[in-house]
This record gives sequence, C-alpha cells and structure tokens, in this order.
Amino acid sequence: MSDFPARIDALRSRFSAWEIDALLVTSPTNRLWLSGFAGSAGSLLITGSHAILSTDSRYWEQAALQAPDFELFQDGRRPADLESFIQRAGSARIGVEANHMTLADGETLFALKGPSWKLLADAVEPLRAIKDPGELEKMQAAASITDSAMAQVPALVQTGISESELAWALEKHMREAGAEKLAFETIVAFGPHSARPHHRPGDRRLSPNEIVLVDMGAARYGYCSDMTRTFFFGTPDERFQTIFGAVLAAEQAAIEQLRPGYDSQAGHALAADVIAATGYGEYFGHGLGHGVGLDIHEAPFLSPTRTAVTLERGMTITIEPGIYLPGWGGVRIEDLGVLEHDGLRCISTSPKIPVIPLS
Repeated sequence: MSDFPARIDALRSRFSAWEIDALLVTSPTNRLWLSGFAGSAGSLLITGSHAILSTDSRYWEQAALQAPDFELFQDGRRPADLESFIQRAGSARIGVEANHMTLADGETLFALKGPSWKLLADAVEPLRAIKDPGELEKMQAAASITDSAMAQVPALVQTGISESELAWALEKHMREAGAEKLAFETIVAFGPHSARPHHRPGDRRLSPNEIVLVDMGAARYGYCSDMTRTFFFGTPDERFQTIFGAVLAAEQAAIEQLRPGYDSQAGHALAADVIAATGYGEYFGHGLGHGVGLDIHEAPFLSPTRTAVTLERGMTITIEPGIYLPGWGGVRIEDLGVLEHDGLRCISTSPKIPVIPLS
C-alpha cells in the first residue's frame, strides 16, 4: 500500500485553514512526494475529493504506472488545455505555490476566468519535513554510500593530487556503490581554499601540511545524504588542533542536546555558543544545519536568520558547524541525523579522525 493517499489527506486537512478548496502543485519535488510521478513536466490539482495529475504525451504511460492514485489529465500542450485542467477542480478558491512559480506563469494562470487564487508559501514543505520509516530507510542507504566514499579519503590523499582529481575519485566511488546521482556538487578544498564553505574543486594540488576539506553526498531511491569531514595532511599545528577541537565540541554539543520541541534558532545556538566561547564566533557565518530529503536543502533550517520553527520527531537535519579563517583555511564537521523521541540519532557514521599522515 502506497503512502501517497495519506500524504494527500494530510494536505487536504490544511485547506480550511488556508481558506481554499483546492491546491495547484507545480514544484517537481512536491509533485513527486505527493504522487510518485518522477517525470520532468506536469502539475497536480488536489481538491477535497479529487487528485489529478496533468502531463503531456511524453509521460502518459509513465504517469499511469507511477501515480495510480491520481486521475490523469492528458495535456496536449495547447493554450486551452490549462483552462480545461483548472476547470476539472470545480473549485472557487485555488491555492498556488508562490515559491515555485515564475511571474510569467502567474500572469497566465491568474488571467483564467473562474476561480480566485491564493498565494501560499511552503504549502507542502512542512509535511515533507517529517520523514516516514520508508523515507528514513532510503536516506540511510544514501548515507551509507557517502560513508563508504569518505572512508576512501585517507588512501586517496597524497602529495600532488588535485582537488578535482580527488572529487572525481569520490564521485566515481559513490556511483559504483549504488548512487543514482550526486546529491550536490562535491566540495573538495585544500589549504586556504577550505575557508570558502562552498568552494568548487579546481586545479590546486595538495602540498604537505595542508587542510583537506571534503563535503559530499549521494542520492539513492531519490533521497539525499550530506556529510563533511576535515583532515590535515601531515603534522597539524596548534592552530588547526584548536580550531578542529572547537568545531568538534560544537557539533557534539548540538548532537547531544537537540530534542523534539527545540526551536530551530535555539538549535543553532547550541553550537554557535560553543564556538563563540572560543573567540571564533565571527568566523562561523552560516546556519548550523538544514533538512535533507528529496532535496538536499529543505525544511527545517537551523539558522538565526530564518523564522523559528519547532523541531519534531522524524525530521532529518544536518549538524554542520564550521570556523573559516580567510587566507588560512577552515574546518567544518557535518553529520546527518534524524530526530527521535529522546534526541538526535546520526545516520552518517564516518569517524572524525583529523590527521592523514604524509605518504
């Protein structure tokens, strides 16, 4: 039995609060989560009694196989088809996903006669934030692939290897281990490049006594993983040891203390306060973590700049504190975990061993 009817019912239960009769879903990820349809084009129209999937002839057979819980509207890609699709709702008030619609699409939609429209932000995303057992199993599979790749780093790292060469070796390992694709572009940063949280691997070659930062993730069964480890290739100096220790202590504090019921900003503070106490607070400039699932970045967001939300059991989140010193380098340690009734359980398990001896 599929989970999609329950997801649709959970969405419908919010219609009254939103003061709508139906919801038009245009986000590809939300469409997939609600219906199972993985084609690249289509939209959903969910009313109090009907669930309709519209797509064009390239995907009619695929839609029937992947989304049997939905009625299929065969879009012929004619101007009148959109109006016919919307009329199938028989609804006066239709919500739309404001964060997933271009101005041009909005102008076309709102010009249709009949229904009134209501812009909704994050209509489906809060439901996706809480993972069911099947989703957690898929995420564990993705995390295990990433763990397997991270275990290769000490053997792969050697004097003269380039960032892009190491990234490619890790990406190749993840694909051969069963990844359908990368969850995001792999980050490999050597030396001072590690001070850039989202550095893109380049031609820089590794020298002895440099930082090696690796941030990567695999996607398996559609679900993503995310993990970062920071190493020192050679003999670490006191500065690296101090900063690595501060970041590790911050991550451990957050992992040990996070519980359902915390708000997301307080969760960020668990780690930020530890780093601030070491005097490096100004060098931790991003949020502590974010949700992971079908998307690599999704609700909730543990950040002081985001609206606070209450963390709930079943949410999957990263814990990724970091300290970044321009011109010197940076340290980030990241694990992916799931909130359970008594705390956060990490589903990434790679050891946090900071030193790779010179080969």
